Amino acid sequence: MKILFVGDITGTCGMDKATQELGRLKRQYGADLVIVNGENAAERNGITEKQFRDLRFAGADVVTLGNHAWANQEIYNFIDREDAIIRPLNYPAGTPGKGYTIVDMGRVQVAVVNLLGNVFVSSLPSPFTMIDDLLKDLKQQGVRHIIIDLHAEATSEKIAFANYVDGRAGAVLGTHTHVQTADACVLPKGTAYISDVGMTGAVHSVLGVKTELSVQQFVTQIPVRFQHAEGEAKLCAVVVELDDKTGMAKSILPIQV
Repeated sequence: MKILFVGDITGTCGMDKATQELGRLKRQYGADLVIVNGENAAERNGITEKQFRDLRFAGADVVTLGNHAWANQEIYNFIDREDAIIRPLNYPAGTPGKGYTIVDMGRVQVAVVNLLGNVFVSSLPSPFTMIDDLLKDLKQQGVRHIIIDLHAEATSEKIAFANYVDGRAGAVLGTHTHVQTADACVLPKGTAYISDVGMTGAVHSVLGVKTELSVQQFVTQIPVRFQHAEGEAKLCAVVVELDDKTGMAKSILPIQV
């Protein structure tokens, strides 16, 4: 089984790039399942209902979120009635939406999990303490194919977490820092890993933000209201191949378009 995972969609040009490329990439790499992180799609982060539906129409089977899950108020209108969009599992009981979803692929079921890191990004319960019970429940349900979007800042936290679940999940794919890292690998017990998949957004930007605004904040040390950059866009993704029987990874391939 092959899974195409597309990194943080950022701004209008990122949305345009993703909707243009998803179908082609799915065909090119023979992907059975497409997952997209969409938490920065809207103008001031978050995601709108139209953007969610556009991604679904373009071929996304699951849309994951992150620390900006609630940035756009529209999310409250549809997150509870859509199985194909998930927010971080770390949020307490009663929070709208859910932290994972199970996609029935016929021959197998695939669980897609969204988690938020702690270091420099949140004070929610640790992803380490959140994952054990879920993995146990999924195992009892017979779900062996598990993909985790770990939305986190610190590389050390991501690597440690991946090793913590090595052999218990098919892939731990880092998001949030918007720069594709050069450490894609399959860990010793069979979990595919990359510290950050990268972003889908403006090539000429600072992590998807207008360059001049980001530079201004660093120079003046005064907070600036960021805006997404536009123009030429790139798409960052990975293709993970999982063993049909075990759910463990056979390979992971980074992609930039």
